[in-house]
Amino acid sequence: MNLRLLTVLLACAPLGAAAQNLSQVYQDARGYDAQYGAARYALQAGLERVPQGRALLLPSLNLSADTTRTHIDSESKDPLTVPDFERNVSSHGYALTFTQPLYRRQNWLQADQAELQAKQAEFAFGQAAQDLILRAAQAYFDVLAAQDTLGFVRAQKAAIAEQLAQAKRNFEVGTATITDTHEAQARYDLAVAQEISAQNDLEVRRRALQQLTGREYAELKALRAEVKLSPPEPNDMQSWVSLAEKQSYGVLVQDAAVEIARLEAKRNSAGHHPTLDLVANHSFASQSASRLSAQLSASGSEVTTSSIGLQFALPLYQGGAISSREREAAYNLERARQDLENARRSSVLATRQAYLAVINGIAQIGALEQALVSSQSALQSNRLGYEVGVRINIDVLNAQQQVFSTRRDLAVARYNTITNLLRLKAAAGALREDDIAEVNRALAP
Repeated sequence: MNLRLLTVLLACAPLGAAAQNLSQVYQDARGYDAQYGAARYALQAGLERVPQGRALLLPSLNLSADTTRTHIDSESKDPLTVPDFERNVSSHGYALTFTQPLYRRQNWLQADQAELQAKQAEFAFGQAAQDLILRAAQAYFDVLAAQDTLGFVRAQKAAIAEQLAQAKRNFEVGTATITDTHEAQARYDLAVAQEISAQNDLEVRRRALQQLTGREYAELKALRAEVKLSPPEPNDMQSWVSLAEKQSYGVLVQDAAVEIARLEAKRNSAGHHPTLDLVANHSFASQSASRLSAQLSASGSEVTTSSIGLQFALPLYQGGAISSREREAAYNLERARQDLENARRSSVLATRQAYLAVINGIAQIGALEQALVSSQSALQSNRLGYEVGVRINIDVLNAQQQVFSTRRDLAVARYNTITNLLRLKAAAGALREDDIAEVNRALAP
């Protein structure tokens, strides 16, 4: 086969799918996730409150028109006094009305509410954007963790199979008892069951990621083996708590809700205020001539009217409805204040938990790295001891189990620490797309 033919064959061969990183997965989720899409449309709907509130302060212009045809057939009981007649009348007209609010305190307050409602929609969307980052990262690392677990289980099964074969050989030559073979066989059977469970868990995690992004990924980029995770910056819990109390999206949403409720209370109180409008009207009415028997009656008419003036209204008594709405708004305001306090407390708690999870996760990673070194040394010692007869087969199997368990725990601790760092930033309202790029730099090239 010459070089040109080899090149053609390689070009025609299907290429393996490239491994996807977290940024690519996140971008797929942005375009596919229904929860994020609903939040985006909720934002657009919320922004429409601003022109609706502004419209309450602007003039309105209305046009109405009508046309009528009337037929009257009258038969008199005394034709000498009142003759019979038949009458057909057609009329039509239109009216154009212009209204400009001059003083409507309720409208001004409602326009201010609309501005706050638009900001509240923006805060809610910011929270949804942060939630999407967290869900994408969690789903991504869940798949990696499941892949690692399956890999460790398979490696452990292979090691146990090797140990099982060695136990059988030693039994055949008489240097070991049948107990060693049975112990290795039991561990091997358990590893097979664990492999099936790990395969199922990996499939579940992949389907969860597919639900988020709408895509199946043949391979995801893993963390670099030499990656070192650093503490959050600033490395002070109280600083993060202070940020969360001020700029957490949950707090901002509820703070806007309090301001909206305060304006609602004022708006309902303004129901006692008078209103003043500038009203201009232009109308035209036309009526056709009527026919009386065979003779024409009075001729038709055309009337054009224009007017301009001020319209004043003062509510005097509405059955107590206005006062009731005032009390209702006052209660809703207090409820909003309690919701705000609850949001602050929840944000503080979530921030403290995430901060401690990051700090403890970094410490746990260090401890597990050292434990892995010690476990590998113990495994080597047990294998050597088994070969010279000072250790039994179960000792080697336990040492192998310890090594693979430590590797699995170390991988999970790294993934959890990264996601907890993202949660910490989200709790403080500081999670951005740039954080996804930063995590990407920790992935294998």
